Amino acid sequence: QVQLVESGGGLVQAGDSLRLSCAASTRTFSRYAMGWFRQAPGKEREFVAAITWTGSSTTYADSVKGRFTISRDNGKNTVYLQMNSLKPEDTAVYYCVADPRFTRSSYDFWGQGTQVTVSS
Repeated sequence: QVQLVESGGGLVQAGDSLRLSCAASTRTFSRYAMGWFRQAPGKEREFVAAITWTGSSTTYADSVKGRFTISRDNGKNTVYLQMNSLKPEDTAVYYCVADPRFTRSSYDFWGQGTQVTVSS
């Protein structure tokens, strides 16, 4: 079982930056691929980014590629999402996820989410 707690969300203006953090409570953090999903009001949940167990590989949704960066610190059991050049369409609840597989689809473990609101 992995518990995930996100932090760092908030209200920002278009063009600003924000960094989300996700702390994982597990002794085997380095055995999990990590990722981020988001869900905007009235829309389906969508994949944002994922990172492999060692951080050697990453993958991004086309909508955030070049603006968002996912990273991890296995010594701190934490994964990050650096979001730059934010747009109003990035407004959503952002969820941290964990899974033994490196995937862009289903994940076994989910956090409670953190709200990101980007004003125009």
